[in-house]
Amino acid sequence: MAVYVLVHGGGHGGWCYKPVAKLLRMKGYEVHTPSLTGCADRQHILNPHIDLDTHIMDIVNLLIFEDLTEVILVGHSYGGMVVTGVVDRAADRVGHLVYLDAAIPENGEALLDVSPGLRAFQEANKVVDGVELGLFPGEATVSLYGIHDSGLSAWVAPRLTPHPWKCFEQKLYFTNPADVAGKPRTIINCTSTLAVRDTATMHRWTTGERVWEIDTGHDLMLLEPERVAEMLLRLAQ
Repeated sequence: MAVYVLVHGGGHGGWCYKPVAKLLRMKGYEVHTPSLTGCADRQHILNPHIDLDTHIMDIVNLLIFEDLTEVILVGHSYGGMVVTGVVDRAADRVGHLVYLDAAIPENGEALLDVSPGLRAFQEANKVVDGVELGLFPGEATVSLYGIHDSGLSAWVAPRLTPHPWKCFEQKLYFTNPADVAGKPRTIINCTSTLAVRDTATMHRWTTGERVWEIDTGHDLMLLEPERVAEMLLRLAQ
């Protein structure tokens, strides 16, 4: 039976997949929703050394120590950087790659290269205990995630945490580019995000074994959990 590993984006944590994970587990599937180092329930181990490599190894080690194979590996937003790096380093453990309104990097790119609009938030960064942090929780970030329902916003807002900015600046260099290029992938886009993608790189979000679209905001796993879960279940079948 398929195993799902769901990787969150910037400023989030494993908590953001709670509605989707519940639906997948109800169908009998094993689901892992780790929080990346320094985020959410792991914010107490925030330190200046956390970068993209740290987060890639968070997931690689999860696959190794839980002895997971043929994983359906899902990355949302910044999580697209992480899951791409995981495939580069542990391709034998990943069966299918899913980009959930996510960054899809090419060799040598950082998140800020893939999503340059993120730089607009950089002026609000703060250095706390030697760590440059961005995406501080607030109205601007909640709006960025497409959450406008007051009830959902009230649940999400206290769970958001600032994110180590170094993760967004570090470039991802492939050691096994053929593994990255050859891994079967599904791309699930949000209509609102596609509307602001650069036409020069649009092909990244329209080329895959499956390319699906949901007309909703960026945090689609919270805004449309039933539809996201249904799409992910199709991959297991």
